[in-house]
Amino acid sequence: MVEGSGRFLTVAPVFERGRRMSVAAEKGARPGMLVLVRLALAGRGHDRIERVLGDPSIARDVLEGLMLHRGLARRFPPGVTTAAAEARDRLGASTDADPAGAARRDLTDLPTFTIDPVTAKDFDDAISAERLDGERIRVWVHIADVTAFVRPGSPVDRVAMERGTSVYVPGKVEPMLPQALSNEACSLVPGQDRLAVTVEMDFDGADVARVAFHRSVIRSDERLDYDRVDRIFSGAERAQDPWARPLEAAREVATALGARRAERGRALMVESSEPEFEFDRKGNVVALHASVATESHRLIEHLMIAANEQVAALLTDRGVPTLYRVHEQPEPPAVLRLMEQLDSLGVATPPMLQEPTPRQAADAVAEASRLVDEHVRRTGHGRAALTSLVLRSLKQAHYTPAPLGHAGLGSEHYCHFTSPIRRSPDIVCHRALLSSIGAGEHAPRASRLEEAGLWASARERDAMQIERAADDVGRAFLLEREIFVEGAPREYDGEVVGLIGAGAFVAFGPEGSPLYEGMLPVRRLGGDWYELNEQGTILYGSGSGAAVRLGDPVRVHVRSIDPPRGRVELGPVES
Repeated sequence: MVEGSGRFLTVAPVFERGRRMSVAAEKGARPGMLVLVRLALAGRGHDRIERVLGDPSIARDVLEGLMLHRGLARRFPPGVTTAAAEARDRLGASTDADPAGAARRDLTDLPTFTIDPVTAKDFDDAISAERLDGERIRVWVHIADVTAFVRPGSPVDRVAMERGTSVYVPGKVEPMLPQALSNEACSLVPGQDRLAVTVEMDFDGADVARVAFHRSVIRSDERLDYDRVDRIFSGAERAQDPWARPLEAAREVATALGARRAERGRALMVESSEPEFEFDRKGNVVALHASVATESHRLIEHLMIAANEQVAALLTDRGVPTLYRVHEQPEPPAVLRLMEQLDSLGVATPPMLQEPTPRQAADAVAEASRLVDEHVRRTGHGRAALTSLVLRSLKQAHYTPAPLGHAGLGSEHYCHFTSPIRRSPDIVCHRALLSSIGAGEHAPRASRLEEAGLWASARERDAMQIERAADDVGRAFLLEREIFVEGAPREYDGEVVGLIGAGAFVAFGPEGSPLYEGMLPVRRLGGDWYELNEQGTILYGSGSGAAVRLGDPVRVHVRSIDPPRGRVELGPVES
């Protein structure tokens, strides 16, 4: 941020502690502005202002600065943007220009729909479904055929593989693909012919009795969103032709798939929510909602998982090089520690051997996740904290050319195939699948996949860290507005969601809703000496015997807010 005035300006770092710098006044920068500074290489040139970003009191300007600070490009090179537009204009929905003259199934007469968040701008996947003779239901999962537009080694392909993933922060996105493809040619918008790769599955209950794969042309009849589908399922709104019956058939299959996962008992039972921010025209955060997974979300989730499993099984069976989405079985010591942590908090745990195998450990985590869910429903608190403990006991999912399965989903074969607009490993899987069915693509080079998997996994972790930091910034700006602009009280009901030696992380909000998060330092807890127990689940006061536990309900007041850094300091409200 710019400080001072005159021919030379002083700039201070916003997102981290660091030295102040002197830079020439340029680009129209003035005191109080948020600017991007390009640091000079050692001994070469001077630090200089590269861009003026805006006002540090405006959330949208700060979020732009955060993305740049974390290394996101924010723009595509001109040649890449031009190449994407040329691919869009050249290919469109025409089958004549398909690579290698690949044949396509014309599925435009199938009633088809998409289901996405109401704020979605690009649509990777669409669904068709119909009842067959007997009890079977046929489901078509259509995925945008990005590979038709993004040729291996092309400028767009190189940038997509370098970015690895789209990054979503409140009100902004760093897309993996240029807009000409992500929001236009590849997006399965309603009423337009679109190129797709289709997984066609005949379901007998939850069993896939038959599967086929095609390059296709589809046309979506309706752009549905999760809220609308939930209203239809609850009877508050009526489904329309021609997609009413296909939606009901897809719902029946998804219900069977969900019941099968619960029966097997190997998939984790975890519930989480995603923040959804609203902005005004000036870029201020004006509202925040927690998006909770509902039946409409689960419908899409189960059908996408089924498509991913079928693609992964085919590629494994045929030995085609690809990238798999792998979630390896947990380390037994980590799972034993989880059981100790849950036990310290009075949560029931499944019986376990002292030296379990990784498979037994994975089954125990799945059972523990169900017991945690029962505990939370019975007590009314602790979901975020206890779910975090369960997830931290697991290995991190990643991309690799080895088909090692997905323990979290209980899937023997699994890959990411269903989101090629926003994930580079999905493009790799598309090329592998299409090569294996003779649909005009070459298989990925096996020698390059190990490195590609490591890179994609690292980019995904970077994206998650940026998104979490941005969510914290958005929450802090809204909290500041709520208290200092709208005059809301500073006291809130909350819940302990994390503990470290220095204090407790508390999720809080109006009427106890966990919209915000802040730090309650131990120095604010009455002058006692607090120590964290061995399991990391309880802070004990050595003098008073008081305890702060994960999942505990607490009442706090907001002491200070640092919106650009997403930090909130809390104090306790004495009962």
